[in-house]
Amino acid sequence: YLTPFEQKTRPNIRAIMDKKSNIRNMSVIAHVDHGKSTLTDSLVSKAGIIAGSRAGETRFTDTRKDEQERCITIKSTAISMYYELGENDMAFIKQSKDGLGFLINLIDSPGHVDFSSEVTAALRVTDGALVVVDCVSGVCVQTETVLRQAIAERIKPVLMMNKMDRALLELQLEPEDLFQTFQRIVENVNVIIATYGEDEAGPMGAIMIDPVIGTVGFGSGLHGWAFTLKQFAEMYVTKFSAGKDTQLGSAERCKKVEDMMKKLWGERFFDPATGKFSKSNLGPDGKKLPRTFSQLVLDPIFKVFDAIMNFKKDETAKLIEKLDIKLDSEDKEKEGKPLLKAVMRRWLPAGEALLQMITIHLPSPVTAQKYRCELLYEGPGDDEAAMGIKNCDPKAPLMMYISKMVPTTDKGRFYAFGRVFSGCVSTGLKVRIMGPNFTPGKKEDLYVKPIQRTILMMGRYVEPIEDVPCGNIVGLVGVDQYLIKTGTITTFEQAHNMRVMKFSVSPVVRVAVEAKNPADLPKLVEGLKRLAKSDPMVQCIIEESGEHIIAGAGELHLEICLKDLEEDHAGIPLKKSDPVVSYRETVSEESEVMCLSKSPNKHNRLYMRAKPFPDGLAEDIEKGDVSPRQELKIRARFLADKYEWDVSEARKIWCFGPDGTGPNLLMDVTKGVQYLNEIKDSVVAGFQWAVKEGVLCEENMRAVRFDIHDVTLHTDAIHRGGGQIIPTARRVLYACQLTAQPRLMEPVYLVEIQCPEQVVGGIYGVLNRKRGHVFEESQVMGTPMFIVKAYLKTSNAFPQCVFDHWQILQGDPQDPTTKTAVVVAETRKRKGLKEGIPALDNYLDKL
Repeated sequence: YLTPFEQKTRPNIRAIMDKKSNIRNMSVIAHVDHGKSTLTDSLVSKAGIIAGSRAGETRFTDTRKDEQERCITIKSTAISMYYELGENDMAFIKQSKDGLGFLINLIDSPGHVDFSSEVTAALRVTDGALVVVDCVSGVCVQTETVLRQAIAERIKPVLMMNKMDRALLELQLEPEDLFQTFQRIVENVNVIIATYGEDEAGPMGAIMIDPVIGTVGFGSGLHGWAFTLKQFAEMYVTKFSAGKDTQLGSAERCKKVEDMMKKLWGERFFDPATGKFSKSNLGPDGKKLPRTFSQLVLDPIFKVFDAIMNFKKDETAKLIEKLDIKLDSEDKEKEGKPLLKAVMRRWLPAGEALLQMITIHLPSPVTAQKYRCELLYEGPGDDEAAMGIKNCDPKAPLMMYISKMVPTTDKGRFYAFGRVFSGCVSTGLKVRIMGPNFTPGKKEDLYVKPIQRTILMMGRYVEPIEDVPCGNIVGLVGVDQYLIKTGTITTFEQAHNMRVMKFSVSPVVRVAVEAKNPADLPKLVEGLKRLAKSDPMVQCIIEESGEHIIAGAGELHLEICLKDLEEDHAGIPLKKSDPVVSYRETVSEESEVMCLSKSPNKHNRLYMRAKPFPDGLAEDIEKGDVSPRQELKIRARFLADKYEWDVSEARKIWCFGPDGTGPNLLMDVTKGVQYLNEIKDSVVAGFQWAVKEGVLCEENMRAVRFDIHDVTLHTDAIHRGGGQIIPTARRVLYACQLTAQPRLMEPVYLVEIQCPEQVVGGIYGVLNRKRGHVFEESQVMGTPMFIVKAYLKTSNAFPQCVFDHWQILQGDPQDPTTKTAVVVAETRKRKGLKEGIPALDNYLDKL
């Protein structure tokens, strides 16, 4: 059986893929539990994929069993929909267009912070975002996180205020209060856009949201109704011009509707007696006038709610007739909430309002790739690949980004899911598969292979398709053998990579796993490889002690990863340790002595000191404001201006670490030393080793600057090789760390708790027991809810924790009575290291 959607699109879908100005790639993003999946149902039902009466309960895009049981989204799901816009509505589209039919590729993403890497992957392949905000709770922590990510990727937002039914039925707000609530949410969202967005004169133009242009929707996903001011403006334009100019052209009509929309929001008032609009809230007779939004938009909705929920039969019948709503026979029998749902869904269908908002206001690939190209492509801005992306040109060389791997029904195999930005991808095409470590001109992380099959991803189904042109989202079969998580696929030999995605969370919670039955070890190793593929964020690490570590963004993320590992990827019973938080090692003062270490052959000496970073520098390095890729001049200037470093000194950064990019620095402050450059590589290698495994308990170091003050070297090159210098550099670095008052850092989470007033006290109690620190408490205007914001220092916390910053654990790790010393001892024991921090004499040599 083919659904109406499939009958329409199966033949059309390939044809419409070529109409790149009629494609919309968009994600649905929001805070956890604000109703993304429920809202997506309205769109899916509008496209005829599920029955309208079941929209809001099916959560069609939650395809996993645990997603349905827990009522949360864990993985993003993509679905394609075909939608025809009305003839009259086409005039509202201000970008290029091509016929009435639109192809909408929608990705429903999780709201839970533990899965925000799924959101990042979804944003990369889309151009627009539907931001959902629960109008009762308002803009929350995670709304800000996902919106910030979207804007950083140059993605245009439109806003949907969800759960209006709650504001009317539970909170019973007055129209004026509801208007104020809406206005506050619009302002909050615009503040975030202005803070992280670009100038209005920039390539994207203005991206602030505004109800007057129709980029804000209001409604209830659960009940399946929604509107933008456009719907109401159209009703009133039709009503006011009844019988006059029925022959309006679509452009003139569009102009009238747009004028009307301006009158329906903000400080505009309506005089019901004369039917005139005014900018002051006092009528000619000095009477207070109602706000147009309250009078013309909210009032009819309030009337319908009041009549149906208070069982006023006659009034209800009148309203249904007046609004011209056709109910079918079984709906006519209903009363109370079921009738309300049926009436509202017929009068203001959510799918219609949202699809109009998406097709009219979100950019097509043609529009978006012009301004997104410079952020997406690492190579020169004018080579063939860049021009192909900018122009979204199907005849240019293929450029495609794979944003994630989707597990298939075939065990251990994955579809590579991504977007074609330029050219055309087809079954059997021979391509270059480039992983994230590929550098142009080199052979590493590069495979040249044919593509086995191209497929369309449709929620829980896949469809084979011959070829897919640029601007579309597609799945590939057979690429999973060559890519781990993400990568670039191209046919252009000089192509550079598409830029790697930046995640807003870091994997700081870790669990050690082992197989219950030792004979299952190979299955565990294979399972860990598959797990690493299936999730953009998770890291699977083998420690030196042989432990298998899984690192994730939080408890929930780890729990889901472990469940997948045990049931799907490895399929064996596991033993798991308790979750452990990763720490970082740092120093708090400058080294009290000049540290000297001699090489094993006693012919070479290194003199160094360590000192802590100035406040803020480690964060700047992690954000990428200071990075090894920058030009020397720019970096030195930045450090001189912001941190008052000496410019000549700032030019002499030897390297960043660990991994060449981390927040620790090795500096050369020597004066006229012979042969120094010949040992640079060896010292750098020792530095990378030392900052990856600090002396306290072999955790990464953070925010430490090591200065090389002097070196004396053997004149004969053979006596100062890597074997002599690398271990010496590591020893002297450890000596520097131990003499600079070493400290441990722990991750601090930002927690936002929403609760009624009476339980605020209890929350303080719990936070105090967990070494939390409350820094803000506020009441949500117009509701009985309080928001408490706090910093929390342990990982076993509430569902809504966002990693915020690293903070030094007070106490000297070398003094056995402190908490820090206990943490160091536990961590060393867990890693199978020798008891106690190694003594300084192991590293410091006498002159």
